[in-house]
Amino acid sequence: MSFADIKQKMRIPVIGAPMFIVSVPDLVIAQCKAGIVGSFPALNARPQALLDEWLSRIKEELAAHDAANPDSPSAPFAVNQIVHGSNDRLQADLELCVKHLVPMVITSLGAREEVNQAVHSYGGVVLHDIINDRFARKAIEKGADGLIAVAAGAGGHAGTLSPFALIQEIRQWFDGPLALSGCIANGRSVLAAEALGCDAAYIGSAFIATEEANAPGDYKQGMVDGRANDIVYTNYFSGVHGNYYAPSIAAAGMDPANLPESDPSKMDFKAASESTAKAWKDIWGAGQGIGALDAVLPAGDFVNRLVTEYEAAKKGLVG
Repeated sequence: MSFADIKQKMRIPVIGAPMFIVSVPDLVIAQCKAGIVGSFPALNARPQALLDEWLSRIKEELAAHDAANPDSPSAPFAVNQIVHGSNDRLQADLELCVKHLVPMVITSLGAREEVNQAVHSYGGVVLHDIINDRFARKAIEKGADGLIAVAAGAGGHAGTLSPFALIQEIRQWFDGPLALSGCIANGRSVLAAEALGCDAAYIGSAFIATEEANAPGDYKQGMVDGRANDIVYTNYFSGVHGNYYAPSIAAAGMDPANLPESDPSKMDFKAASESTAKAWKDIWGAGQGIGALDAVLPAGDFVNRLVTEYEAAKKGLVG
């Protein structure tokens, strides 16, 4: 399967971004049924053996949906693998992706040839997320099929570059699959990503405010109530710079405007349930695009809204 094959099965060119703790099978299945690529981090399945059950369930439910809805089949799903050296689950998780023939694997925090080769062994597609052109070149050199450009304002581990600058630089030398992440929360922004030269939009924070997301009610409502000014960029919580929702930082007893710098060498994914749970469970990741959200919706309804807005934006430009 190629990325072009995957995109052909998408109702709208959107990939639901994998979010720590938040992205679980309920959300992934709803996203895929609605016609976009749904994804989740392998590390969300705890203990590790649960990943096998999650992959089986996703495949079975999507297959049942496709059999019952031949005119509107589901989109493929993806699994996010953290390839940082401290992730001691990587090999076991990767073996399960191979076993289940996961259509797309999204790699983060490092690019490794052996991971790409394992996914390619059964015909899977690898997209690697990057924050600048240098990392983009390394990812392609090591065998990734495509890239996810994580621009300024994206939720979670985000970069600082304007999407215009980042996409322009990448498209000077790379004509393969390219998705854009950063503040995309409506259909018009999906179309804008395509206009920039991207093949798909990569949307995360908007799906926190969905019924299927594994997030507390006040986290979901915070995404509806919040604005771009409520987002803080810091490396304090995980060792890697990312964007977080300021009220959750204040609720944890810290001053969002005066956070210390963290030592990047302390980044550790050996035990995500211990090393990242507090950062993502209590300190909530979110991107600057949350100001476009106005309600907590079923994921399918949100995708329907994206499609309606996307088609209206296209007609408006033609008109």
